[in-house]
This record gives sequence, C-alpha cells and structure tokens, in this order.
Amino acid sequence: MKYFIPGLIVGIVLLPAAVFLYIWLGYMPVGTAARPLPFEQRLAAMALQVRLEKEAPKESPVPPTEPNLLAGAETYRQQCAVCHGTASGPETAAAKGMFPSPPQLFQGEGVTDDPVGYTFWKTANGIRLTGMPAFRGSLTDEQLWQVSQLLANAEKLPQSVKDLLARPLSPP
Repeated sequence: MKYFIPGLIVGIVLLPAAVFLYIWLGYMPVGTAARPLPFEQRLAAMALQVRLEKEAPKESPVPPTEPNLLAGAETYRQQCAVCHGTASGPETAAAKGMFPSPPQLFQGEGVTDDPVGYTFWKTANGIRLTGMPAFRGSLTDEQLWQVSQLLANAEKLPQSVKDLLARPLSPP
C-alpha cells in the first residue's frame, strides 16, 4: 500500500502529462523521414492483422481470368503503380519520399502470399499511418477485386498481363 498511491499518481497524472509535454514541445517525430516511435510499427501491424482476420472477405466474387487480370493491371497502373511500382520501372519519387516505404509489389516484396480478401480489404479501406489510401468510393468493388486478384496471382500471370505491367508508366 506504501507504493500504491505514488504509483497511482505516476500512472494517472505524471505519465499522461509527460506524453502531452513530449508532443506539445515538438519532440514527437511527424516527418516521413523521421524514425518511427518505439513499438509504432509492431502495434500498427498487430492491429491491422486482427482487423484483417475479422473483416476481410474469405472468397472473391471475381475469378482470376485473363480479362479480369488485364483489367486489374490497367487499374493498378493508373492508381497503384505511382507508389507500389511496376515490374520494369524504378521506384518513383513519390514512393521514395513515403514513410513507411511502400512495398514495390512486383519487385520482390509482393502480397502473393496474402489471401485475396486481405488485399481487397487493404485496397478498399486503406491502412492508417502508412500513406495507403482507401479506394472504396473511388473504384468499384469489381475493380478492387480485379487488382486484388492481380496481386494474389502475380507469380503466375498470363504473358499479356506481364506485357501490360512491363510498359513504362506515362508521366502525370
């Protein structure tokens, strides 16, 4: 009981006050080039994984046919490649300036091992604190599923889709 009251004061008053001062005095890193806070990436990843397991669709209503994969590749080139790159192009200036750095999905760090519903959920809802926008409202569900199927099947795409993805991006 001797340490209870001081511990309570520290926990309820001093700790929140210290956090407030840390932020208010400008010590909190807010620039994309700044290092992450301790546990920031781990906590965000844990929260995302739990949401995906609870909310991501289990089945895709859009099959991975060549026409759907071609449509997904076209949408990907228009909406996603500026951050996530293409199979042939270098990392864009926008991607180089982001934190955390967006994965270059066709150059090593893919999402081909993710269930297609996880990719759909991420593209539809976005991911906080990463720069990943929500595309629900901008793209149709069919387009979101087509892109999700494209990424889920990135290692076994038809040649026509590979050729489309290998074309250089047009300047904005």
